[in-house]
Amino acid sequence: MTAKPFEPTEEQQRVIEHTGSAFIAACPGAGKTRVMVERARRLLSDGPTGRGIAFLSFTIAAVFELEDRLRREGLVETPVFPHFIGTFDAFLWQFLVAPFGVEGCAAKPRLIPDKDDRTIQPFAAAQALPLGCFDRVTGDAIPAMIQRHGFRGRINAHETAARNTRARFLERGELDFADARSVALARLRDPACGAVLGPAFAARFLELIVDEAQDCNPVDLEIITWFRAAGIPVKVISDPNQAIYGFRGGVTRELGLFAETFSDAERLPMNGNFRSSRHITKGVVALRAPNMRAVIDEALGEHREEPTAVQILSYSGKGVPSTIGTKFRELAAAMGLAPRDCPVVSATRRTGANALGHPQDSGVRDLSYRLAAAVSDFHFSFEVGGRKEALVAVHRIMLELSGQMGGKTYHQHLVDADVAPDAWRPEALALAQALRFSPERFATADAWHDEARRLLAPLLPADGQSINQRLRRNGDLKKALAVAPASGHPARTIHSVKGMEFPAICVVMSPSTAKGIVDFLAGDAGGDNEEARKIYVGASRAQRLLAVALPRTQAPRLRDLIMGIGGAVELVAL
Repeated sequence: MTAKPFEPTEEQQRVIEHTGSAFIAACPGAGKTRVMVERARRLLSDGPTGRGIAFLSFTIAAVFELEDRLRREGLVETPVFPHFIGTFDAFLWQFLVAPFGVEGCAAKPRLIPDKDDRTIQPFAAAQALPLGCFDRVTGDAIPAMIQRHGFRGRINAHETAARNTRARFLERGELDFADARSVALARLRDPACGAVLGPAFAARFLELIVDEAQDCNPVDLEIITWFRAAGIPVKVISDPNQAIYGFRGGVTRELGLFAETFSDAERLPMNGNFRSSRHITKGVVALRAPNMRAVIDEALGEHREEPTAVQILSYSGKGVPSTIGTKFRELAAAMGLAPRDCPVVSATRRTGANALGHPQDSGVRDLSYRLAAAVSDFHFSFEVGGRKEALVAVHRIMLELSGQMGGKTYHQHLVDADVAPDAWRPEALALAQALRFSPERFATADAWHDEARRLLAPLLPADGQSINQRLRRNGDLKKALAVAPASGHPARTIHSVKGMEFPAICVVMSPSTAKGIVDFLAGDAGGDNEEARKIYVGASRAQRLLAVALPRTQAPRLRDLIMGIGGAVELVAL
């Protein structure tokens, strides 16, 4: 079947034709990928110039989708040079960190993304704390972080150890993403270096296109500003309502101030929603902050006339019940939708897993329980991302048992030992498959535990503890082990589905966050609420069916909010 020719809206056409820099405010489903492809076609229409386009985003999913579309349209080849298609982090590393190294360090820079997980324990009897609990510049303890870990007592020795640990990382050229940004920005700020880099980038790239710019932090915005000042056209595409990266310094107010640095002619909207039905589109608008609802997005895509109302699933109790998953399964099946294509999403994967009746995480952290939880997560995950995370957890346990970590972080060990993913995944996968729990294979949790001990015993160092000492008996194992279905709805975090779309999606609010979210949406609470933006991001992924699960005390309030925008809503008591 021949694909329907792309017929851009007036707003889309303005973006495609705009020369120079621009700040583009795009609603969910605005057709950003299609517009970026057409913008590339326009830039490259005059034939090869030896210059390329840099396409930057903050999610791997968005990068893959765009690269796939550009290849199918014949706009890029393999290799993609002179273009660049990748994450903002990868761009900084490739052009501003790896070629120059780290000032004052002779070692080749290496990326250690989990540096902040390194434990700080200044003496044997001291409580171990992650390095992320300490300010990366001053080394001082971050009060909220150490409080979260229940630390009491004097922190001075930890702070000294944290400063020394960060210094050793830098001496070895070991950087995480935040370090890499600092190195890159320092390089651009240096007048002599910047005077050379500006013309070099201008000679390489016709234009920089930065997608998902609401995920920028202040350093990212300063880097983008540098490129604009260097005379390189920058297209910045953003939906401020989707800013959900506060944990890495993401911006909200700063993004608005950044947008104001563009002239009126450089600020371009895209408000048509080509993804969702008209009811979902209005429901998504209702999930924005009260002062961000002036424009009601219009449903323009193939699903715009879908009659299914937004489903508000009202649950009772202090926890997230599995009846949510049961009802969502019924709703999706009634529309003929495959479960694997319809995720249950939440701020944490565990909340979504509880909604689907997956094995519960009791909070027990010993190796036996962690292994059971990792194996169960692998078999209950029906998407690639979740299975990869579970396999990493299995592999980490294997390394801990074999004594190979040596006090290093997981990624630090992989880099030091030059371990490629294809080297360890087969063994971890075989272990996960061998320990899949089912009544036919294991009569009890203890029987599963005995087999785990047998399989993992060969990994132990000869002079270390026995396997029974390392994998101790644990009465909570049965909470982590359950029979995984052959197929089902995946449980995913909202962060992991960002930039994606699904026929149906169920967004789950936990009892601990729901009231604060609805208070904010109703205008009863001022300030900022990133948890509310997470719900907005999750809901805006839906094409035909949107279900939102929350406690029964808040469900009618959310229903009324959506109805106030004009969307059809059904309140379902579970």
